[in-house]
Amino acid sequence: MSNRLKKSFKPKTAMTLDWQHFYRGLLATVLTAIVSPTFWSQPAHSQVQGSCLASPADIAEKEQLRQATLEGDQAARDRYQAFLVKEAERLQECRKQTWPQNQALWLRLYPCDLQPGALDALMDRIVNKGYNKVYLEAFYDGQALLPQAENNTVWPSVVRVPGYENADLLAEGIKKGQERGLKVYAWMFTINFGYSYSQLPDRQGALARNGQGQTTLTVMQDPSLHEQVGQSHANHAFIDPYSPQARQDYAGVIREILKRKPDGMLFDYVRYLRGVGPASVVTKPSDLWIYSEASQQTLVQRGLNQKGQELIRRYVTQGSITANDIAAVDALYPNEAEPMWQGRNVPPGAKTMGTPGERLPLLQWQLWYLSVAHAVQGIIDFVHLAVDQVRPQGIPSGAVFFPGGNRPVGQGGFDSRLQAWDRFLPEMEWHPMSYANCQKPDCIMEEVERVLSMAPEGTEVIPALAGDWGVAVTNRPPLEDQMYALRRYSSRINSVSHFAYSWQEPDSDRDRKFCQLN
Repeated sequence: MSNRLKKSFKPKTAMTLDWQHFYRGLLATVLTAIVSPTFWSQPAHSQVQGSCLASPADIAEKEQLRQATLEGDQAARDRYQAFLVKEAERLQECRKQTWPQNQALWLRLYPCDLQPGALDALMDRIVNKGYNKVYLEAFYDGQALLPQAENNTVWPSVVRVPGYENADLLAEGIKKGQERGLKVYAWMFTINFGYSYSQLPDRQGALARNGQGQTTLTVMQDPSLHEQVGQSHANHAFIDPYSPQARQDYAGVIREILKRKPDGMLFDYVRYLRGVGPASVVTKPSDLWIYSEASQQTLVQRGLNQKGQELIRRYVTQGSITANDIAAVDALYPNEAEPMWQGRNVPPGAKTMGTPGERLPLLQWQLWYLSVAHAVQGIIDFVHLAVDQVRPQGIPSGAVFFPGGNRPVGQGGFDSRLQAWDRFLPEMEWHPMSYANCQKPDCIMEEVERVLSMAPEGTEVIPALAGDWGVAVTNRPPLEDQMYALRRYSSRINSVSHFAYSWQEPDSDRDRKFCQLN
């Protein structure tokens, strides 16, 4: 898309943005759906399940050695460790010669994974499947995967079992994966801070609020893929990305997770809440999550003169402006010409033209797009600040997003997630959650193609596919069918991830989730 603005956002602060450039781009394309996906038919042919699989003989031998190690057999322990090194070499060599060269699996750990040998068995199972990367959930649903004794964040630890206060499940998960040649990324929720955060009395000002004063906990939420695997959106509480307190708290949890030396960081929920039904589209300022104090203050400060600031204040407070508002502002500041704000393009020295009634439609329309642009910029700034924190560690960071999260809807409306992923830094890994569900790979590939068409040259696009090998799950085709379809983009895509371990191994996930750690 040649008219797409490739450098509209600056990652440091919202106020460094070239708003005139961005504003014009937003009106034309920031949340655009202009793309021509190629429809095609999926051949009946399917690949062999997965690739780089361990042989049944090696799987059996490795498990036998693991069991013997648990029983205290030192010789078996030595042989087991040597076997893991050999397996890591096999996997690395196989993936070098096999598309995709990087194949990742999304994974959540539970307290029972601290039982002796449990993490070994889990990571062995992932290697057996041919994966060479793991995306390990480190911060989700208002919990941090940090030991209680060292958890300096405002969130409770995932492991809260007496006697395990020093247990570092995240560090152990990273270590066990790396011992097997796996790259282990820390996967974190971003704008979604979780229910526990929303209950802190001194953090109420950091919560996102709409024009009715509601937080995201008091409106109906659209279930995401996470809910389809047994997680509840009742734990989801979104914050105001402009809140200094929220930014400080998030920087703290990133800092603690980086101490565990992951191989990369992935940021999920880089968006606003998606509502249900009509609420899935924002069409007026009160629909936007910009009514927390920090967000409102920043929006008003986008006014470049007193007229501009006063009109912004009235627009946000009332939900619209009238001709009387324009006349009143003109009277308040008679020495100023046109009301100005970031992105509004008026020739220097131009005088106010037309009556308040004649000027009303254009000003109303421009204030709406300013409000949307402001909401979008908060998300962009927040994730880019997180990337700034990760960059000095020399490890990659990536953003996880819905390919359809940045679309316009109807006349002047937008998808309520306002997930302008096409403005993420090109240096980041882009992880489009290509979860479309039409019982065939076609609609999934359309999502991938849309992202590829909008990604700046050099951006690494790593699609996330949902499903299981050999069977259809929730009407999605088996992973081998999706992978076969995806291969047509192999010149642009060489890394893929699969959501999730819990889909492929539901019994294992359920047992680990509900067992009691003694």
